[in-house]
Amino acid sequence: MGKFGKILLGATAAVVIGVGVIWVSGKVSDSRLASKAADAQTTSDAEITSGVATKLLWGDTHLHTSNSIDAFGFGVKLGPEEALRFARGEEVTSTWGLKAKLDRPLDFLVIADHSGGLGATKALYDAPRFLIKDKTLLRWHDMMHEGPQGMQRATGELIAMAGEGKLTGILPREQTRKNNLKIWNSHTGIVERYNEPGKFTAFMGFEYTLMPNGDNLHRVVMFRDGKPRADQVRPYDPQTEGTDTVDKLWDYMDAYEQKTGGKMLAIPHNSNLSNGLMFEMVAPGGGAMTADYARRRAAREPLVEITQIKGDSEAHPFLSPNDEFAGFGDAGWDLGNLTMQKAKTPNMLGGDYVREALKRGLAIEAKTGVNPYKFGLIGSTDSHTGLATADENNFFGKHSGNEPNALRAGQAQNLGTRQGRIGWHYLAGGYAAVWATANTRAAIFDAMTRREVFATTGPRMQLRIFGGWDFTDKDWTGDWVAAGYARGVPMGADMKAGSGKPSFLISALKDPEGANLDRVQIVKGWVDASGTMREKIFDVVWSSPDKRSLSGGKLTPVGDTVDIAKASYTNSIGAPELRTIWTDPEFNAAQRAFYYVRVLEIPTPRWVLFDALRYGAKLPPVTELKSQERAYTSPIWYNPKG
Repeated sequence: MGKFGKILLGATAAVVIGVGVIWVSGKVSDSRLASKAADAQTTSDAEITSGVATKLLWGDTHLHTSNSIDAFGFGVKLGPEEALRFARGEEVTSTWGLKAKLDRPLDFLVIADHSGGLGATKALYDAPRFLIKDKTLLRWHDMMHEGPQGMQRATGELIAMAGEGKLTGILPREQTRKNNLKIWNSHTGIVERYNEPGKFTAFMGFEYTLMPNGDNLHRVVMFRDGKPRADQVRPYDPQTEGTDTVDKLWDYMDAYEQKTGGKMLAIPHNSNLSNGLMFEMVAPGGGAMTADYARRRAAREPLVEITQIKGDSEAHPFLSPNDEFAGFGDAGWDLGNLTMQKAKTPNMLGGDYVREALKRGLAIEAKTGVNPYKFGLIGSTDSHTGLATADENNFFGKHSGNEPNALRAGQAQNLGTRQGRIGWHYLAGGYAAVWATANTRAAIFDAMTRREVFATTGPRMQLRIFGGWDFTDKDWTGDWVAAGYARGVPMGADMKAGSGKPSFLISALKDPEGANLDRVQIVKGWVDASGTMREKIFDVVWSSPDKRSLSGGKLTPVGDTVDIAKASYTNSIGAPELRTIWTDPEFNAAQRAFYYVRVLEIPTPRWVLFDALRYGAKLPPVTELKSQERAYTSPIWYNPKG
């Protein structure tokens, strides 16, 4: 490990020019790395990634390091190298000196540092004061050196200016582009060195940060390719490019693929903070959504991040009043947009949540013939600490100011006002789970494009669902996974034409180191004959069926073994495995529909209880102390036209 607190990007100097432009120089990759990267790209291009997917791989597609303008501004000192070492299972030292290690290593990682102002706050902090000529930059530099509070104030101002599109007046575009490219080329060298096919996959990626007036329209952009191709472009920044619509990002992706022969995908995230803009029924700016626009979005964005530290975006109680489990992790996040510049109103919620987007996709498809919201579901952390942690008992916070300590859980006691959001209501998850043929860039990326993925809020359950027309209980006696592929389709796919009613082969195994399972549910969405979007939740299999039953459409609760004082629970309730063959009793062959699985664990302690136990943390009375963690599979779609 390099010296603690050092940016390990090969960055050797930071120079601030008279107009306030920050330059960072980085070392060029040596010939051995270039040769290795070229050979790896050739092997990846030739890899066969289709067939039965037998490997369940766990990863994080949304991690920030000190190269992110906000992460460094909020204190993080860990760079990409520490982040990759940590994800591989090595012990590192956190920003504030704590030893940090994953109980179980990850299989893959995307470091998604913000493309806007890449490395800028670190360079500004390190710059000699006498070389800074711009008054605003000089003021921020001085604030940063006042200590953590000054650093956060300066970063807050900087982010606000970025959200208002004013940052380019301080950091001129062309010089900023050059700066970003230098850091990017150094970053790709580190990622390439840590990529080890078959053992650990390190992906090239960045976060595209479109944020009009604080409305979150961010995407993680992920490469299938290695350094030789990634170095031919720089991360796309809507600020320096002067663009304000996501189709310009797709233009960038098109140009990259045409230039290099490589591949990219984009992953929308934190839709719960978009104030209704992420999943609109119309084209951006108003007007009818065209088939061409819908087709392009579906092709460029095959996945969506449904859960992460800043709340869960599956469903909201206002939109799904009959779903008793809607609104997981929503506390504090439905007050406004990302920067709290605008309050949220109920009419915005439909464009903020994934289940509603899936329904909207069906409705748009009925009009245009194309579904723009046909995406697979993943989770990731969006951690700004350099540490991809999603376990409740190992949560290192959203940013370095939220590292484990006695005060962090109580930082937002005024929840319900527009100042809340930095305390107990952060979630500890989530993670992305991928069914792939191998632990390689090509295999994982291709599994994502075919949407054979699922999301969890942190626990590592093992989930599979296949949709077909003739599954029976006899399939469990043989190779049921092979039967699922042979006579049906996996999660993320379109059902093949059939007769009768569709049946679903569903299997859920608990996290081997975690809690038992409460129940497995099917979430169905469809558009009826009148064009109305509808949904229904079916409890399809559950633990202790001899003691629990459906009454009034609701299943008897599983129970609760959480010991608040000890931050513990027991697996004396629930089940380690749940499986079933489920047939849709309300199937209408004339209606478009989707089906996805939601699996719930039994109640378990949240990270705030571990803080109380370890540090004597004083928790506000409104603190949510326990939860039922969960997982969501990608949907399977049915279309009457086959």
